[in-house]
Amino acid sequence: MALRWTSASVAAACAALALPAPASGAAPLSLQGTVTGAGKPLQGSQVTLMAGSHSGARKLGRATTDAHGAFRITYTKPADGVVYLEATSPRAHRLRLRSVVGFGDGGAVPGRTVDKATVNELTTVAATYALARFSGRPGITGPAPGLENAAATSFNLADPTTGKAGKPLTGDSANSDTLATQNTLADLVSLCVTDNARCDKLTRLATPPGGTRPADTVQAILDLAHNPTQAPDRLAALARSATVFTPALGAAPQSWILAVRYSAPQVYAPGRIAFDAKGNVWATNNWKPGTRDPSSFVTVQDPTGRPVLGSPIGGGGMKAGAWGLAIDHDGSVWAPSYGGDAMAKYSASGKPLSPSTGWKNGDLVKPQGVAVDQRGNVWIANSHGLKGKPGVGSVVVYPHGDPSKAISITDKSFDHPFAVQIDGQGRAWVTNSHLSLEEIRQAGRPRNVGGSVTVIGRDFKPVTSITDTSLQAPIGFALDSKGNAWVAGFFSSAVTEIRPNGTVAGVHRLPKRVFPWSVAIDGQDRVWVAGFGDSSVTLLCGVNSAACPSGASAGTVLSPAQGFRNKAIQHLTAVQIDPSGNAWVADNWSKIVPPTGGVGLVELIGAAAPVCTPLTPVPARPSATTGACPK
Repeated sequence: MALRWTSASVAAACAALALPAPASGAAPLSLQGTVTGAGKPLQGSQVTLMAGSHSGARKLGRATTDAHGAFRITYTKPADGVVYLEATSPRAHRLRLRSVVGFGDGGAVPGRTVDKATVNELTTVAATYALARFSGRPGITGPAPGLENAAATSFNLADPTTGKAGKPLTGDSANSDTLATQNTLADLVSLCVTDNARCDKLTRLATPPGGTRPADTVQAILDLAHNPTQAPDRLAALARSATVFTPALGAAPQSWILAVRYSAPQVYAPGRIAFDAKGNVWATNNWKPGTRDPSSFVTVQDPTGRPVLGSPIGGGGMKAGAWGLAIDHDGSVWAPSYGGDAMAKYSASGKPLSPSTGWKNGDLVKPQGVAVDQRGNVWIANSHGLKGKPGVGSVVVYPHGDPSKAISITDKSFDHPFAVQIDGQGRAWVTNSHLSLEEIRQAGRPRNVGGSVTVIGRDFKPVTSITDTSLQAPIGFALDSKGNAWVAGFFSSAVTEIRPNGTVAGVHRLPKRVFPWSVAIDGQDRVWVAGFGDSSVTLLCGVNSAACPSGASAGTVLSPAQGFRNKAIQHLTAVQIDPSGNAWVADNWSKIVPPTGGVGLVELIGAAAPVCTPLTPVPARPSATTGACPK
């Protein structure tokens, strides 16, 4: 889709005039580095050290490279945000290179600054993709924690000191597709060092439909990050005329998505994921690694994939984490113990707060989805219903998070309640899958399974039940910023769009083998769908047509016809968006027959519009200038 400069972009440009303050009493730092292009030093390059934050962007220093491409800049480190280098060459009119060299403590990853740097094509691709949602005409700007987390992620893609691919790409064979894709993009940038004609062709091919032709290589790569289905065949063919970075793609990709898998101890068969206020990603896990024995851990990884907060976290009554995870107003994390018929709770710092057997209040039997409403009530989709009445299902509420005051809601529409979300009115929406979790996973393609969505009012009384032939074993769903529900029909391979008043606005069909499990909405109301059947991620246009290509409307597929695919992506049960604009998915199974657990979480770098986390409760985009989110 075309990149559009909106009023928010203009505001950001004006904000660039405001300068981020340097750290109080900070001593001057020295940064030395080298600028290379097509594998050779670039003499005479103009190198600028920049600082970017929610206040805008400013120059920290400038230098010109010598005959060896070397430079040195002395500067005062800013108190927050990101520090990055930009280099241009007088001999290559469209060449602009970037490298992130530092970031502050505003995110989930401790601040880091390097004193030796390389600026080349690979660091340019890494910086541009990781910060794709914070880059514009003023430079790199935006609010914490998303900005700092995105900068930390750039270090995973490329090491700014060596200028080589980051360890996650070279140390995990699952990331080999992305390593080759990133190298191919870097080869495209290298054409602008040596061949003006091919460089011009790059910028023409990277131009989004209806968009403006990119002026330089950074904008060209940024356009591909924002529009990953743009001209893959012709761009891949063009890249083969350069052989600077290896291994590169041997054939054209379906898209220019960069997907990185992060594996960590006990992150195995992850079911559901959620982001805390700092941008750490929490996950429930179905099984112990290499087995189908119930996992006793929840896990937490920082935005770069490293375990944090004592992860893996045991205790609290966890036994086979289910498809549910929610973070309350105090930052505490609620997770269903599917095998323990209980709820587990953890503090924001990772300490178990529930008893060793969990909380069973409300007669929980195989609980699934969890949500927290505006009043702090915890809602639980009790998929097997009250004890002694299996299969009927119920919804359990812990008022203000107090299990001792549990309320059990029953209704004739309930049939294996699965997912629960809260709308802007404080109402709870619940999917009824009509099958147990085990039946959903093991079934082939049963006909007329049925399914429904129940809406429950703030008074804990059901308001309406919504049915449609497209709702065949509805599982995960999400609400957009306008209150529309987007529901994944597992056996219909469709996403059903339901208006706030309960009427069906549209049925959006996906390829038959997708078996969609989960849905997430990004900060532009675009719809992300995780496919369990064919290991794919599908992107649909949502109700905000301005965020989609010209002519697109709600339900238009924006990803390749078969979805975004990558070697790192396995059979998925969850997708969620973080504050940096990355879409994360959960590799739940690696094989369907025999059932084998999936390994790790996968991050689609810079692919989505950022959202405030934790969900509050419908998706909202952080303020571009202050980072403020709805309360």
